[in-house]
Amino acid sequence: MSNSVRATIPSSTVINLRRLVVIRAIAFAGQGIAVWMAVTQLALALPLRPLLLILASMALLSLATWWRSHLPFVVRESELLGQLIIDVAALTGLFYFTGGATNPFVTLFLLPLAFAAAALPTSHAWTLATLTTACYTLLLFHFVSLPASHAGHAHDFKLHVLGMWFGFVSAAGLIAGFAVRMSSTLRERDRLVAEMREQAIYQERMLALATLAAGAAHELGTPLSTMAVLLKDLAPDQPLPAEKIDILRSQVARCKEILASLSATAGAARAEGGTRVALDSWLDDTLHKWQAMRPGINTRARFTGDYPVPWIVAEQTLTQAITNILNNAADASPENVAVEGHWNDDELTLEVADRGPGLAPEVRDTVGEPFTTTKDPDKGLGLGLFLAYTTLSRFGGTVLLMNREHGGVRCRLTLPLAAIKVST
Repeated sequence: MSNSVRATIPSSTVINLRRLVVIRAIAFAGQGIAVWMAVTQLALALPLRPLLLILASMALLSLATWWRSHLPFVVRESELLGQLIIDVAALTGLFYFTGGATNPFVTLFLLPLAFAAAALPTSHAWTLATLTTACYTLLLFHFVSLPASHAGHAHDFKLHVLGMWFGFVSAAGLIAGFAVRMSSTLRERDRLVAEMREQAIYQERMLALATLAAGAAHELGTPLSTMAVLLKDLAPDQPLPAEKIDILRSQVARCKEILASLSATAGAARAEGGTRVALDSWLDDTLHKWQAMRPGINTRARFTGDYPVPWIVAEQTLTQAITNILNNAADASPENVAVEGHWNDDELTLEVADRGPGLAPEVRDTVGEPFTTTKDPDKGLGLGLFLAYTTLSRFGGTVLLMNREHGGVRCRLTLPLAAIKVST
């Protein structure tokens, strides 16, 4: 999923903040209607000024919160808690001026508590539970009594019971409706996260396969170039020396080996599949195969590290990455290629050095980009370095190029072993 698509999907906290605004609007609109009916229908002399001030303040807060929920700022759980605390304070104020704990709508205290239980961490939910309990308890002793209506006490008690019932039904309906929707939102977010994770795994596999295919195509360039050089000097009526025939056969065999490796890996369950092998054995085997492909190169190699030697999955694209770097060094200076490797339990550092013309300043800033090369443009397109950089990056590694004293380039590959290491 692209970044632009992700940006259009609001987070669960943003969705919950907007739902809180809706719940608040319904709850306080209901309180406003109740105040209006108490004054106009029951002729109760309520303190309208503080009540209207609280209701107006909550209406303004709701509008401001709705506007804030559409701003590109992160909505944190602590902000939701703050909003709920304001709601509890406002309800406490309304109930204080309308009978305290005897107010039939006092069960609306359940709304912010249920919201916190469904959308916030346990510590936040308990904070709000403590606050609502304290406010409810306070209203048992400190409140402005409701004035008696002109009707009889029996009628007042029936209205009180009816109000308690209506308050409970309203709170229960809002809790049931919005809690279920909030739970559905969380499940939907979990489903989207799972889909994105599966998509990332699929894209990783496709990237590995594409890197493997590009590496194989690039690797084919060396034996094909060798065969092209031999055939270029061959006259139609001139017999081919046995030595050149052997070289051609070895290069054809190398081409078949590369294609067979690509075909086998492409058919595997994972494009980065490989065999289990000791790290030092894998390095030796990679170097020996490369030397067989480039027999005329003067190579010095030294591998050292901690013991016991880590065991890894010999990932094909990693082998290709090292081979590409070796080929770059051999093309730059066939008479002098030095390979040094060192490992510990967590990381492998491999350096390949040559005595070629060195690294141009403009190339140093473009490592990791395609078509960046340290060689003569007539000898390569620069895909080898790019593929090595891409492969190492997939495993959290790095590629660093630097000029050597007295000429040449040193390429340092750093590879964390966590992604490929296996237990012995």
